[in-house]
Amino acid sequence: MTIIHTISELTESLARARQAHCNGIGLVPTMGALHAGHASLVRRSLAENELTVVSIFVNPTQFNDSADLDRYPRTLQADCTLLESLLAETTTHACHQQPEIMVFAPSVEEVYPKPDTRRFSYPPTDSVMEGARRPGHFNGVCQIVSRLFEWCCPDKAYFGEKDFQQIAVIRAMMADLGFQFELVACPIVREESGLALSSRNALLTDDERQTATHISRTLFASVEYARTHSVRETHDWVMSEINAQAGLEVEYFEIVDALSLLPVTAWDAAPHIQGCITVHCGQTPIRLIDNICYR
Repeated sequence: MTIIHTISELTESLARARQAHCNGIGLVPTMGALHAGHASLVRRSLAENELTVVSIFVNPTQFNDSADLDRYPRTLQADCTLLESLLAETTTHACHQQPEIMVFAPSVEEVYPKPDTRRFSYPPTDSVMEGARRPGHFNGVCQIVSRLFEWCCPDKAYFGEKDFQQIAVIRAMMADLGFQFELVACPIVREESGLALSSRNALLTDDERQTATHISRTLFASVEYARTHSVRETHDWVMSEINAQAGLEVEYFEIVDALSLLPVTAWDAAPHIQGCITVHCGQTPIRLIDNICYR
């Protein structure tokens, strides 16, 4: 496994890999504090590509809360240990080449030697839910992801469906900027309790972690509830169930068309309908996101 800290070394290493006829390059963009959810993305990339680039970079331009940026976990050494273990699990491809991992862990100064003034706008996907409540967040996401795409030119890029809205925004950005490779959306990975895996979970106390499991339990139960109740009734039931739990406060819960991300008022309003939620958990509080498919 190779650990790289500069853009020039990254691009030069990838150019050498292509010259050596590398059988596929996968990209897994992360902000570190890797967990089993990230591991599932890396495993899939290792299975489908000869070389997997895992970026580890806490991107400041997508935070509109400096305190949130400061407390975001940074665990590069542990992240690399996890990636080494994933590499050890893999078997050789049909071409008899052992899959490789390249870790790209740049500094903020390396990524942004000067301010990135580019502006991205893809309504409604980036203007509802997270976009409405975190001004500039998705612009920052597009700034860093577009750079990673340009530097790596992967064959496939892997993202987790826990960040359901982010995937929609990135797909819009890819179409806008002309990126032709495949975005692979991978299922949410959950703890045994049902809690969606997130790097932010590391910031929860044991008691808060237990409290947070009420989010997924309510979402799972709402799928059955929705069979006999309207969209509005289902929405209100989820809100009341979670807000009734001490230590949890719903920031928003939206039941939306899975493609446009616009709210729906009836279950037959769109072919695919998703429930997307953000909840504040604990005293700090920690902001947790999750989503569930209704149809």
